[in-house]
Amino acid sequence: MIRRLAGGERNLTSLAGPLRMTFPAASKHVRVLERAGLVTRRISGREHLCRLRAAPLGEAARWTEQFRAHWEERFRAMDGVLEEMKAAEEDTQGERRRAGGRRG
Repeated sequence: MIRRLAGGERNLTSLAGPLRMTFPAASKHVRVLERAGLVTRRISGREHLCRLRAAPLGEAARWTEQFRAHWEERFRAMDGVLEEMKAAEEDTQGERRRAGGRRG
């Protein structure tokens, strides 16, 4: 729904249709998004028109961004450890092959 709302204001029927949701299910979902501050809804006659409020998504992105550098550093460190383990395993296998060839 959020992706569809990024393209502009939509009514509940157009939001629910591609997701194969009933109107009541779509309405309930929109209520959750409204409570989260991500969507506003206005009623025009019998139509419920929804609009995305992107600012809270930007806030969430900025908040999570501060952790990205930390986790990237951790993953690089883990890559280093895995490379060391792989090299050690290859060395061990090479030594076994060389030792096995000398016995014959």
